[in-house]
Amino acid sequence: KSLESNSNCNPFRRYYPVPDRTYKLFTMSDDIKAAVETQLLKTLDADGAIADTRVFAKVNTFDHKLLAGAVRSLMAYEMITSEEVTINGWALNAEAKLFIADGSAEAQCFNAVPAEGMALDQLKKLLGPVADVGFKQAMVQKWLALEKGEVPMVVRKTDAIVDIVREQLVAIEAGQDVDKKTADTLKKRKLISASSEKYYQLGKGVKFALQKVKLATDLTQEMISKGTWKDTQFKEYNFNALGQPPAGGHVHPLLKVRKEFREIFISMGFEEMPTNNFVESSFWNFDALFQPQQHPARDAHDTFFMTAPQTSNCFPPDYLERVKNTHMNGGYGSIGYNYDWKLAEAQKNLMRTHTTAVSSRMLYKLAQDGFRPAKYFSIDRVFRNEAVDRTHLAEFHQIEGVICDKGLTLSDLIGTLHQFFNKIGITQLRFKPAYNPYTEPSMEIFSYHPLLKKWVELGNSGMFRPEMMEPMGMPADVSVIAWGLSLERPAMILYGIDNIRDLFGHKVNLSIVKANPVCRLQLQQ
Repeated sequence: KSLESNSNCNPFRRYYPVPDRTYKLFTMSDDIKAAVETQLLKTLDADGAIADTRVFAKVNTFDHKLLAGAVRSLMAYEMITSEEVTINGWALNAEAKLFIADGSAEAQCFNAVPAEGMALDQLKKLLGPVADVGFKQAMVQKWLALEKGEVPMVVRKTDAIVDIVREQLVAIEAGQDVDKKTADTLKKRKLISASSEKYYQLGKGVKFALQKVKLATDLTQEMISKGTWKDTQFKEYNFNALGQPPAGGHVHPLLKVRKEFREIFISMGFEEMPTNNFVESSFWNFDALFQPQQHPARDAHDTFFMTAPQTSNCFPPDYLERVKNTHMNGGYGSIGYNYDWKLAEAQKNLMRTHTTAVSSRMLYKLAQDGFRPAKYFSIDRVFRNEAVDRTHLAEFHQIEGVICDKGLTLSDLIGTLHQFFNKIGITQLRFKPAYNPYTEPSMEIFSYHPLLKKWVELGNSGMFRPEMMEPMGMPADVSVIAWGLSLERPAMILYGIDNIRDLFGHKVNLSIVKANPVCRLQLQQ
């Protein structure tokens, strides 16, 4: 009782100053928790039960959440029994509490209008935002009316009103039930919201005592030597506990996006190409693609060349001779490049600059094994000697799709691109003519970005040139359509990342890898 009369002496409260010179309840210290448990046990010992922990918390002036923690702790020791009770009801919002004090919006409007009436502008100026809602509700209730004229006037339609809305809110505040129609109306006006409150009904447990004894968790050498283990109470072991979850690995966002793209290709009937060789010879990376040896992409400032091993001879001699002759003298409807093709340039090893080098190997193998229609795809890392900035890295991932069949045309390429990008939720596409040494015709792929409100480039595409395909041994009536795009750009868009260095590389924050959500492209069935 002394605690009730003087809350400043209440041991359940500890205060600390905060910058705005107010005080907050500090509820989680061990001594407060111990005091709550002691008071709870004393009350149970005296009364035998506690019917409502909300009342108990209010009488003793401490936080009910703290009491709930104490209840769970004592239940673990089997010192008390507990039954949880949930009460579903309604909570008033700030506007509803103002209506209880000042009257509902419609009642305030009615009371503000004198018997002789008032100009509508004057009413809105007097009551502010309340007038907009209140005047409409008052007209619905037929308390007020609007007389149109040179100056619109608000007049009363009745002499007295009953503020039913305020009465309903007062009833809800007092904990009384209201019918469904009333609740729906108040909820629609955003005056109330559904709420639930939990409390406990407590009783004495099988091991009830006024003092909680901390149970020992381990049998120590000292207990054995002194014999104190005989009188020590041990905590029972829970052999069904799962224990602390192991700190396992986490899948990188790029791998999640890669998995989604891989499933799209497989659903379209594509076969994945082996891409396990990061180091490639210039022959397969450039020459086999009908890319001339003087091309700027083959310079050291664009490509990473190997120093050890510096060269390679892993290419078929007869195919090499056909590629050399096509570069120098042309063929298959082409005049070639008319330059002195050098074997030393083709032998140089490099970090592959695109996964099209893998496609050239697969297409050559397909031609040698006997042509058959085929669909290939790859998603793997490539390397380019570029300046690193927010949108460029020296290494990144390339997605590539290749379809090989007889009679394919540019229309087939465009239709396939629409099908592919539609499966990732991109429906607005545009194509722009472009130049690639190994495709003709060639197209850049653009899509409309609704957030940026502009067309952005997605990738490149085209049909492999006869000068590339026929030296491999492909029949003349076989065409190959292909397209490629980066993996990083869609991943950055999906995860809201504006700097590629935050997604890939040594500066990546590991917490992003652990906390990133599951990737779900807008897959179209």
